[in-house]
Amino acid sequence: MRLTTALASFAMLVLAGCATTAPEPPGPSPQAVRAEIARRMPATVDDRAGWAADIQAAFAAQGIDPMPENICATLAVIEQESGYKADPPVANLPAIARGEIKRRAEALHVPGFVVDAALKLRSTDGRSYDERLRGVRTERELSALYEDLTGRVPLGGRLFDGYNPVQTGGPMQVSIPFAEAHAGDYPYDVDGSIRDEVFSRRGGLYFGIAHLLGYTTPYTRKVHRFADFNAGWYASRNAAFQNAVAVATGRTLALDGDLLAPGAPLERPGETERAVRTLEPQLGMDDGDIRDALARGDRLDFNESALFVRVFALAEARGGKPLPRAMIPGITLESPKITRELTTAWFATRVDARYRRCMAR
Repeated sequence: MRLTTALASFAMLVLAGCATTAPEPPGPSPQAVRAEIARRMPATVDDRAGWAADIQAAFAAQGIDPMPENICATLAVIEQESGYKADPPVANLPAIARGEIKRRAEALHVPGFVVDAALKLRSTDGRSYDERLRGVRTERELSALYEDLTGRVPLGGRLFDGYNPVQTGGPMQVSIPFAEAHAGDYPYDVDGSIRDEVFSRRGGLYFGIAHLLGYTTPYTRKVHRFADFNAGWYASRNAAFQNAVAVATGRTLALDGDLLAPGAPLERPGETERAVRTLEPQLGMDDGDIRDALARGDRLDFNESALFVRVFALAEARGGKPLPRAMIPGITLESPKITRELTTAWFATRVDARYRRCMAR
């Protein structure tokens, strides 16, 4: 009996061993990833090792595969947005900032002489706010000035409390509100604020990479992810949906990727929602169903919604041909920093060209 039991136990162990899944081969070491990142940078980049280390750390912290496509997508955005500068200078920034202060003051009916008097006050570094304003060169410096002005000068609080006009920053020019909303897993100790971290190389890269690569898309071309980086997650997918709505209804729509007008009540829908509602008999949906579906426009699973599927079916039947599921949004970029007409298409195609050069290295 002992021999039989022993043989049976041995057989079970052999079978269990055969059923065990082989361990996954380890991925590349951090050193190998850093070397690959540095190799794909333009030859003119200073401190390649430092940039590579911060990018690799961001990939590792966020569980992003350091494959060439992701490395090159990141490097392409950095090159386009800052030319590999952690806190890039902005041309004519003092005039831009003074114009924003003037605009805010006029909107609140604050006389110009009151603003001038406030700017003559001494700031925390000993200079007047006016002197600091004349000397700002980067968004970090300007953001700090606004924060100081808001915290110490009553008029500054009135003009800017709860609203710092500097809303992007760092080497990837990532949205500061995006960074603040996604700060829960930030792997570094923070002495100041998340806003301050965005202007650092490590923080700007971490949150920029999260915005660029930290979500799953249905796209087959990187250019649409680059457009989303500029216009918001899933904007390219949403623009294609708007195009399908336009074909199905015969209406002209702005293909901007915004499916719902912000804060619009159900009885006063925005342009896209209003167009979709004209299809209610064919869709078998009511106003509430359509609003609920469009509210999923910032999620991947909008593609699987009845609204998405039925609208494309109607549009393709009417148009007589397949329609794209991703389109670069038709958005003109607006910012005090922009001095000529630029669009999301311009941004996305420029980054895509840099991406392709990186992939060819």
